[in-house]
Amino acid sequence: MRKKSLITLVVTVLLLSAVMAGSFGLITKYINLGLDLQGGVHVVLQAKATKETAVTQDAIARTIEVLHRRVNETGVREPVIQPEGRDRIIVELAGLKDPEEAIRLIGKTAVLRFKTADGKTVLTGEDLKTAQTGIDPYTNQPEISLTFTSEGARKFAEITTKNVGKPIAIYLDEQLLTNPVVKEPITNGQARITGNRTVEEAENIAKLLRAGALPLDLEFVEKRVVGPTLGADSLNKSILAGEIGLVAILVFMILFYRLPGLVADFALVVYAFLVLGLLAALNATLTLPGIAGFLLSLGMAVDTNIIIYERIKEELRAGKTVRTAIEAGFNRAFTTVLDANVTTLIAAAVLYFLGTASIRGFAVTLALGIVASMFTAISFTRWMLRLIADAGVKNSKLFGA
Repeated sequence: MRKKSLITLVVTVLLLSAVMAGSFGLITKYINLGLDLQGGVHVVLQAKATKETAVTQDAIARTIEVLHRRVNETGVREPVIQPEGRDRIIVELAGLKDPEEAIRLIGKTAVLRFKTADGKTVLTGEDLKTAQTGIDPYTNQPEISLTFTSEGARKFAEITTKNVGKPIAIYLDEQLLTNPVVKEPITNGQARITGNRTVEEAENIAKLLRAGALPLDLEFVEKRVVGPTLGADSLNKSILAGEIGLVAILVFMILFYRLPGLVADFALVVYAFLVLGLLAALNATLTLPGIAGFLLSLGMAVDTNIIIYERIKEELRAGKTVRTAIEAGFNRAFTTVLDANVTTLIAAAVLYFLGTASIRGFAVTLALGIVASMFTAISFTRWMLRLIADAGVKNSKLFGA
């Protein structure tokens, strides 16, 4: 029994160490860095009223929603789009390779209109379901395929039936895209926009149409590209602070709790690996507040071990055996640990649902850290200490008692 437990303990430590060392680079590769760490674009937009819409809180909210849809089309992860004051919007996009293109995409109003020969608007972008790009099989030129909603399809069928042999012009932001002549009624709810444009232009138009029209006009008040230099410096300092704090924690645990402290140190490394793995699995964006949340949860993970270990020491001083003290220490400290972590999770949830993007990043890493620390402190550490006790370690001094 003793030999088996010792072998299991050694194999577990070696195997986990090998896995963590081998996959650390792969995990960090899939963690995105925020604007404050890798640079990107910071834009301040001034909202202006249109003929149809005044600048109100509701109009600003709807404009932000459309901007979110447009930015998502560019593939940017975790964009920061938030109101500033009564009539301004801040947009922060991290890690963009072509910021100018993204800015052009954001600023477009994207109002699509179908007009008859007499200039009457008979269909708008509100009747559009989706827009996709393709290649015209006859001209081998890029085209945009439009699919209308059920109501839009009904309108389009009626319009094309009445205008056979007549042109129906298609405008985007009052600029003529194409002016095709209706050859026959189109009743399937689909249309094509053709013309001499590149694939990139066609795709950008399709993106705008999919995202929808902006309720308000937007004017660029401020536009700047944030370089990665400041972010890299902040990241390096955060890593250094984390390393110093981690070393101090590791030394403290060994000095005060001896063998269990060493187990807690190894569990802490496993904990950090788990949190990074969860961030990579979620394809999360890591910001400076997120790093702060991670470091805070690191301290809380150690705090959980301290509560349990102090209870174990009390049991040992009361004359109990090592195995009995371990079980009693974990059982009696569990309620306290659970209460502390649940209240922190509630706080993290409030920050996530009510906070801005950077605060939400802090909340996410804090919550993931708490969940991971509960596993490593309650389950993993307990299992390893059981193996140590079963391996024949009986000296209470090795447990700091």
